[in-house]
Amino acid sequence: MNKTEFDVIVIGSGAAGLATAITAKKRGLDVVVLEKEPVFGGTTALSGGVLWIPLGPHGRQQNPADTREAVRRYMMEETGAYYDEAAVAAFLDNGPKMVEFFERETQMQFVPTLYPDYHPDVPGGVDIGRSILAKPFDIRELGVDMARLKPPLKTITFIGMMFNSSNADLKHFFQVTKSLTSFLYVAKRLATHLKELALYRRGIAVTSGNALAARLAKSALDLGIPILTSTPAQGIQIDGERAVGVRTGQGTLRARHGVVLACGGFPHDVKRLAQAYPHVKRGHQHLSPTPVSNTGDGVNMAEQLGAVVDIRFKDAAAWMPVSRVDYGKGEIGVFPHLLDRYKPGIIGVLANGKRFTNESNSYHDVGAAMVRACEGQKETAMWLVCDKATLARYGIGFVKPAPMPIGKFLRNGYLIKGNTLAELAKNAGIDPAGLEQTVREYNVGAVKGEDPAFGRGRTSFNRYLADPANQPNPCVAPVQAGPFFAVKLIMGDLGTFDGIQTSVVGEVLKRDGRPIAGLYAVGNDRASIMGGNYPGAGITHGPNMTFGYVTGNHIADRAGANT
Repeated sequence: MNKTEFDVIVIGSGAAGLATAITAKKRGLDVVVLEKEPVFGGTTALSGGVLWIPLGPHGRQQNPADTREAVRRYMMEETGAYYDEAAVAAFLDNGPKMVEFFERETQMQFVPTLYPDYHPDVPGGVDIGRSILAKPFDIRELGVDMARLKPPLKTITFIGMMFNSSNADLKHFFQVTKSLTSFLYVAKRLATHLKELALYRRGIAVTSGNALAARLAKSALDLGIPILTSTPAQGIQIDGERAVGVRTGQGTLRARHGVVLACGGFPHDVKRLAQAYPHVKRGHQHLSPTPVSNTGDGVNMAEQLGAVVDIRFKDAAAWMPVSRVDYGKGEIGVFPHLLDRYKPGIIGVLANGKRFTNESNSYHDVGAAMVRACEGQKETAMWLVCDKATLARYGIGFVKPAPMPIGKFLRNGYLIKGNTLAELAKNAGIDPAGLEQTVREYNVGAVKGEDPAFGRGRTSFNRYLADPANQPNPCVAPVQAGPFFAVKLIMGDLGTFDGIQTSVVGEVLKRDGRPIAGLYAVGNDRASIMGGNYPGAGITHGPNMTFGYVTGNHIADRAGANT
């Protein structure tokens, strides 16, 4: 590409960056997107693709009783000392407008979900109506650019086949041997997917974050926005005190009206993680399923120009308990434990054999509890434990339910087995007496569907990803007959919460509060509006796309765009 001057340069091709670029382009500005990797989509392409957009057009239909005051109250409760009235007002004003804009003007389409807020019992929380999902997409519409779409996270696909992040899709796979309807559903999906693999060497009917990334990329490319892959930014060009361009390996690109940082935060910036993550400070292991290219480029470039990137939040990232998957031949995968913890008959224990939290809380809440519970220990780790019947019914971690074989996972050590709880504990490195006592005490209530220790199954969110067929409590069943099994989990993240401090419209701020002219931050490069908490499904993509929309419009307004 020979062109070297644009109105706006966006660094990063995830949802926030593309939302900013598309908004600015629709306002008449000349925009280019730079992407470090040879594929576009960033963390978005690996994600669940859910957006938390309170009072949006889809949510209004699901929950017409929801109110702005209820959302404000919920966010005040959730964000605590980091509640920002101006930012919350901008989010609530613009979130629904963003959804309407993208559905009206682009290839972006959303569908409602049945997700409750993660803390529906907190004042202002609701059981439905605030989370939406990218509609599935046929990536053949990308044409030759289909090959540049980042593939989904390998560990959460089945031979490359994707699933929507809810029970509505996955329940058929759990019931494939028990229901003719589910068997036919699974058979049809498998046949379609195998045909796609034969023709295209990848699944083409994508869902979740891959659909979100693909739809946004298709929209950008349709508008003539170049997405320059394999083009890492090496620094911000400054003229006086204004950001006027970006240095790349191919030369400097000039920006007449703005440079936008959308580099995905710092989940693989080893130096910054040692400052931000308590368990990493302790020397404990951390394993993130986010793209390894998310090394903090945006926050580092901003900091070099005097921007504020303080570590403020108690929880600096969206915690995700993960397990290490050994594919063989040196290939390692990261499995995020999104679903198994909710299932009845699976419990989580520490090295002392004790439960420490409600396993059916959100991944972030379980992760935060795990970080705190392991303070002073030799590692930040937990083990999911179940019996033979539960393993066959639901699987655990990367191990699929029956009739899929488990031998290779036993051989490579991913799945740990013991004929008795004491033997399992010994093989896993757990205190045997502690585990036996925990299971004995847990089973007293579990046989009645009760969990007096942690109240598992108490909220609509606990129950949402559990097993509704398991009554009276979809989340609770005893751990009874051996052999017993366990998988070891360590701490990971889905992206960082701390980041560059900005104005409401995304201007990067210096420590004295003045903006760095011409420099903006969106997405995970910008400090989260949620203040280090995780109130509901999609609290990353929802605000990120909304503030991308806000920032794109602000730049256009400043540029005098009239469209």
